Amino acid sequence: MTGIRVLVGTRKGAFILNSDGERRHWDVSGPHFGGWEIYHVKGSPANPDRLYASQTSSWFGQVLQRSDDGGKTWETAGNEFAYEGETGTHQWYDGTPRPWEFKRVWHLEPSPGDPDTVYAGVEDAALFRSDDAGQTWRELAGLRQHGTGPQWQPGAGGMCLHTILLHPQDASRMYIAISAAGAFRSDDGGASWRPINRGLKSEYIPDPQADVGHCVHRLAMHPARPEVLFMQKHWDVMRSDDGGESWHEISGNLPSDFGFVVEVHAHEPDTLYVIPIKSDYEHYPPEGRLRVYRSRSGGNEWQALTSGLPQQDCYVNVLRDAMAVDSLDPCGVYFGTTGGQVYASSDAGDNWTPIVRDLPAVLSVEVQTLS
Repeated sequence: MTGIRVLVGTRKGAFILNSDGERRHWDVSGPHFGGWEIYHVKGSPANPDRLYASQTSSWFGQVLQRSDDGGKTWETAGNEFAYEGETGTHQWYDGTPRPWEFKRVWHLEPSPGDPDTVYAGVEDAALFRSDDAGQTWRELAGLRQHGTGPQWQPGAGGMCLHTILLHPQDASRMYIAISAAGAFRSDDGGASWRPINRGLKSEYIPDPQADVGHCVHRLAMHPARPEVLFMQKHWDVMRSDDGGESWHEISGNLPSDFGFVVEVHAHEPDTLYVIPIKSDYEHYPPEGRLRVYRSRSGGNEWQALTSGLPQQDCYVNVLRDAMAVDSLDPCGVYFGTTGGQVYASSDAGDNWTPIVRDLPAVLSVEVQTLS
């Protein structure tokens, strides 16, 4: 029997929501690791019972957890994240040099083909890989030691590596995004990297055509068409049709082109979703109306999806890792808010319902389709 598992990371624990293929009734498990910030929870595509969770606290630091039974029980994974080589410095907010310092794991990306291989994006921005189910970690230091590394600078939320995309057909290619350095691509399994930010414009850096310094909030791709990438930037929704070699804006008729999430429909590579936020200092929906915007044309033309969503006095935010889709037909779309609601649509966004309310602020949402 087909089922859906929604993995939710929050400011005060992880929650696991389970439903059957009808997606009408949901069982809620949690909080797991109650009281801890859970930046990300994600399942392995190669083993749906294998889950990874990033658990952090200002008192106790960073802890990685792993479950091999779908979240019923957990065990502590390896937690040694050591930067390799001469670490050097990056820029601080005021432009002064700052040594690299490990703070937390923002994003976990299990390999689609090997349940024991998982990548971790961390703050200060670096990429790590484990080939033993998270027990030991090694830095893919070619990224951080790229020649532009000393120019990287934190965004408002820190200098975090928050997005990892693994090419579905070419294991040697991957993409990452860093706030506020930009997007990067590797064609040799992470040994070397290069910026892919041509076409991005950012008025808040001295050179608006600079290779790095752009605050990328999120990247997305469809596995059937991996050369097409979508980006939600600090301002602007962008698209690349050549694997990141060049970008063009597709913000079109959006009420605001600031936001954090971008996601692609499971079966329609030209259907994508964003959630506009009013501005970079007013982190809530324009006019206090929570609206998901869908484009069925790959961008530029956007439709507001409002059915079931609050359309007045709504001042929540939706963070960069807090939207996901399932692979059922029709496609299910899910997102979580800083107000503690997790909304779901079982008809590709036409209608929404809150499947759980009053959680702590949601940091991440991931979905597993189970058979």
